[in-house]
Formats: sequence, C-alpha cells, structure tokens
Amino acid sequence: MLAKQQDRSQHSLFFSLESTLNHKHPLFILANKIDWEMFEREFSPLYCPDNGRPAKPIRLMVGLLILKHIRDLSDESVVEQWSENNYYQYFCGEQEFQPRVPCEASELVHFRHRIGKEGIELILRESIRINGKDSNDKDVYIDTTVQEKNITFPTDDKLAKKIIKRCWKIADRNSLDLRQSYRRILKDLSYDQRFRNHPRNKGKARKADKKVRTIAGRLVRDVERKLGTMVDGYRNELDLYKRVLAQKKKDKNKVYSLHEVDVQCISKGKEHKLYEFGNKVSITRTGSGVIVGALSFRNEFDGHTLDKAIEQVEKLTERKPRNGICDRGYRGRSKVRDTLIHIPKSFSKALSTYRKNKERKYFRKRAGIEPVIGHLKEDHRLSCNYYKGITGDEINVMLAAAGFNFKRMMNKWKSSFWLFLEKIIVFLNRQLHPIRGGEILQTREKWAF
Repeated sequence: MLAKQQDRSQHSLFFSLESTLNHKHPLFILANKIDWEMFEREFSPLYCPDNGRPAKPIRLMVGLLILKHIRDLSDESVVEQWSENNYYQYFCGEQEFQPRVPCEASELVHFRHRIGKEGIELILRESIRINGKDSNDKDVYIDTTVQEKNITFPTDDKLAKKIIKRCWKIADRNSLDLRQSYRRILKDLSYDQRFRNHPRNKGKARKADKKVRTIAGRLVRDVERKLGTMVDGYRNELDLYKRVLAQKKKDKNKVYSLHEVDVQCISKGKEHKLYEFGNKVSITRTGSGVIVGALSFRNEFDGHTLDKAIEQVEKLTERKPRNGICDRGYRGRSKVRDTLIHIPKSFSKALSTYRKNKERKYFRKRAGIEPVIGHLKEDHRLSCNYYKGITGDEINVMLAAAGFNFKRMMNKWKSSFWLFLEKIIVFLNRQLHPIRGGEILQTREKWAF
C-alpha cells in the first residue's frame, strides 16, 4: 500500500533540521539537487493504492539506497547510522531528528526487488543529470572488469561436503532414516586431506577427495529414494547436486557455488589473480569522469558488449556519442550504431601526423578509466557483490556507478567551499603574522585596539 503523505510543516518553533544543519555540507546540497518527485511519480504505480500495510516513504527508501553506495555500507549499517546522523535524515526527507531506525534492513531488499533493474537505472540517470555539463561529452571511454560474487574459492571437495550437509538437513527436516550418515568416516577422511601439498600426502589426499564425492552421491540417491512422494518438492535441489557431482575438470558451464549457480569463472590475464568468480561488467565514462553507462554481462567477449553499452549511454544521456575509445580487448569492432570505435593498433603510413597525435591522445586518456574502476571497487561496493542472482548483478553495478557520480559532485562542492575558506584563512594569516620583523610591528600596530 502507498505510504501516507507526510506533513512537511515545521512542528517545533525552535528546532528543525533545515535551520540547524550546515547549508554548505555536500549531503545537504545533494538533498536539494535530486529530483525526488520524479522517483515518487515513477515508483508510486508499483504500490497498491488502498490495500495492505502502509509502505515506507519512497524518498526514504531511495535515499537509503543512495547513501549505502555513497558511503560503502551494508543494509544493516546504513539503517543504523541513519538513526544517528542528522544529515542522513535530512537527505531522506525528515524535517526533525528521529531517534529510531527508519525501517528494517530487510525492507531494502524488498524495495530493490520491487523497483527492479528499471528503477535502479532511474537512479543512475538522476546521478548523471546531477553532474550537469560534465556528462555531455561526445567521446566516451569504455572498459570491462569483473564483479566478484560473495562466494569462497570453489573446489570440488568443498562442493561435495556442502552437498552432504544439505542432504543431512533434508533428512532431519523430513525425519528420514538414512542407510548410513558417514559422519565418522568423513571425519577420518578430513585428516587424510590435510597437508595435501606434501609429496607423501598427495596420493592419500587424492583418494580421500574421491571417497568424499562417492559418499555425497550415495547420500543424494538415498535421500531421493527415502523421500518417496515428497521428492517433487526437492527435485530442483537434487538435480543440482547430481549436476555438481557429475561435472568434470574441463567441462564448460560448471557450477561453482550451490547458492549462486550463475557464477562464471573469468580470467582477465591478471598475474596476481588468474581467475575471478562472478560476472563481467562494462563501464562507460566521459572524459570529465562521469560514468554514463554501467551494464552487467555473464562472460561474453568484450567486443560483443559494445552494442548494449552504447545503447544504454544513448538511453541515459539522450544523445549519441561520437567516438568510443576502448582497449585491445575490443578488437574487431570499428563502428557500433553511429559511434566510431577507436582501438590501439599500428598506424598506417597514409595517416596524417595530426590524426596520429589525436589517436594517441585518445588512448592516453582512456587509461583514466582504470582508477575509476578501482574507486568503484574500493569505495562503492563493486569489489564483492552481495546481491543474489543475475538481477543482483545488474542492480549492484548500476548502484555503484550512481554512488560514484553522486560522490563526485559532493567532492566538487566540498573542494570549492574549502578552497574558498582556505584562501580566506591564508589571507588572514598573512595579515596577522607577516614574515618580516618590520611587517610584524606594523601589523601589531594596525590590529591593536
């Protein structure tokens, strides 16, 4: 059900957040720059107008999502800090300080599911609009990276042991009398699997791994037999276990996690990290540093991601980029839609010196997208994706990009204000404390009262 209209009038004669907070604080400025009415207008049809419990205000939920990715917080942390931070509360539409949590952390999960990928894209579009003319560049720079999923490094032995534990849970839940639980045998096998890199233990550890997989297969078949007519409720789960136990080392489309089946194994040629487990994302930025496109893919060739990346840029900015500058991973593409693709390569002799220098300038400037990706991973929750499923992959990358764009403008407002303040302080220091002795005496006489 839609939330009730909040009373925006000031209830206290002596205190309100707007009159108390610093109007030059970046969060205060950002709260007044964002078009909150647009979110109200777009998300209101997603709620039932006259049935169910009244929902939380849309501005509150959108504001919490933005704050989460600006400040690199979890759902639990952003809800907790909201009750302690006046600027957070003003940003989310409150007029007076509220000494309580605004909602349960799980309500953010439901809200993300409610608005979906399209709703998150609106937040990204608003972050681009906030950056103004900086997002109107005719040249865009495109690169891909890996968004890792919140899973451990997968091994066949880990997956087999997880399958065994899940079979035990199914048996306990349905009071099944298993033929054998293998608990004591598995404990002995775990001893054999230790120190597997030692030359004397390699063979013993390999045999123990094989035995664990055999036990996992036995338990899956035993549970399937004992469930009887209840097996249909566990059919998808048991089929997944069989698929994991049947996959070989060099098979394609392997399962690397039981709770995240769609995770991909991606190799980007990094020396320190040969394989990453997650999905590929495409980031598009302008020369001034605004991210105007962020898309999630599975593990496609980089060149195949250009069509959707350029299409998203046209959709979010309502203009067609003239040039797209990429690295050699995109080789094979020269033009996408109406955008010319520039990729580093050997120059032909027919190319003029002017064109060569222009191309070199493009490619040098393209390297600026690498630190942007680094900031997305370290500061805006792109390094580890905690959202579930393919939809979670799409949502996380766009929220990270929106958080980066909002933070970029906050830093500009902050730097412009503090730079002005610093100039005033320097001027006063020069007036009060000149370097030369004669100037000190003159200043003391000048400022004597």
